[in-house]
Amino acid sequence: MLSLWAGFILLFGFIVGQGLLSPLSKVPGPWYTRFTSLWLKYQEFTANRRESIHALHKKYGPVVRLGPNEVSFTSLDAIKEIYASGGSGYDKTEFYSLFKQFKTKTMFSTLPRDEHSKRKRLFAERYAMTNVMKAKPLAAINERALTFVSQCTEAGKKSVDVYVLLHCYALDCVTHFMFSPGGLKSLNVQKDFDIMQELTYHQSLQKNLLEYYLPTLAPYFPSILHPRASPQTNQYVQEMVSQPNVEDHTLVEKLNRKESNLELIQAAAECKDHMAAGIDTTGDGLCFLMWELSQPPNLEFQTKLRHELTTAPADAPLDSLVYLDAVIKEALRVSPPIPMSLPRYVPLGGRLIDKYFMPAHTIVSCQPYTVHRYHEDVFPDPDRFYPDRWVEEKGAAERNRYFFSFATGGRGCTGKNLAMVEMKTLLREVYSQFQTTVAPDMNASMEIDDQIIASRPKGQSCKLIFTPV
Repeated sequence: MLSLWAGFILLFGFIVGQGLLSPLSKVPGPWYTRFTSLWLKYQEFTANRRESIHALHKKYGPVVRLGPNEVSFTSLDAIKEIYASGGSGYDKTEFYSLFKQFKTKTMFSTLPRDEHSKRKRLFAERYAMTNVMKAKPLAAINERALTFVSQCTEAGKKSVDVYVLLHCYALDCVTHFMFSPGGLKSLNVQKDFDIMQELTYHQSLQKNLLEYYLPTLAPYFPSILHPRASPQTNQYVQEMVSQPNVEDHTLVEKLNRKESNLELIQAAAECKDHMAAGIDTTGDGLCFLMWELSQPPNLEFQTKLRHELTTAPADAPLDSLVYLDAVIKEALRVSPPIPMSLPRYVPLGGRLIDKYFMPAHTIVSCQPYTVHRYHEDVFPDPDRFYPDRWVEEKGAAERNRYFFSFATGGRGCTGKNLAMVEMKTLLREVYSQFQTTVAPDMNASMEIDDQIIASRPKGQSCKLIFTPV
């Protein structure tokens, strides 16, 4: 018994000593984060990580210690160092291994930056704006936007759950881009709608985290503890990757080329990954945007947007609609679809970040939600949805430098161009014809449900009323 107590005391002393002597002990943060990461894990399992880290930054400043081996930053210099130095920043942590598809690594789940860079080159041309804006992919996006509008028209004075329709729209657009002519039509085809539900309506945060923190035990978990399977989606993706004739602009056409050196299962894994990312980020981003525009104090912004859309020539290029761009950027700033920290490992030899030395293998990160709110000199009144800030000349360069919704560097969002075209196309169709207001049975504020990657409305519902103008 005495030796057991002695061992316990020695272990306790070792942990305390390590915490006090660690270079990270000098980093601002709660005292207990010197010794344990249990606090952070608790915030993750209760889906409060984003808000908790933000609160720490408000209390301790732009650099905050989250645990014995993890630090969060908000500065522009830190963003550049972590995500854009050395070609494409620091290597990803094992957290990203959770996002394998068909048990196969994808570009997103590839950890070393050099390997990631090689895989990303396969996608660069397909996600370039020149390819996204070709006649066929643009026609598919326009057709899906018109279908969305027709369903809003049919609803009349009844409320419309735009959370559902926007995720259908996002899914339809991304699958047409990847698989045309085999894209889905979940807005108006039931079997395709079932795939949208399978991909969207689930709560997987805790189950994913269990696999992350207990990888050796994960194979022995009962089925109830594993993330939900998606058999319909898997079957669809594998069929589409194997289809013989696809449009020249599609992603799968490029992945199936001999020079891509991808097996069918690798191409399928990449496509499913892009499919899931496309529906979550674009669907959730549009949902929060339309919710914000529909608030009574924000109807003035709707009026300004409608004026631009209805006075511009019918064939005006999307990138010429300045206020439309401002509305989207402000929505993505206030409610970034991926608000979470983007963790990376400090390289060998350690690095100096914001005047603090970070030893090798320290986990460092920035989270868009805080980057967009912490710097009130860049974004005054940061919690307010105020699109007009993006059309002001003063401070424009600094605002754009701090815009972090699509991350930055070599690992920034691959699908950014496609997402922006989808959002602009839909909003142009909606707000040139309708005024949207919040349904009476909705709460005055929309609470956010943080999942492991995406941020979605609690209850996965957002009811708006569409009134023709």
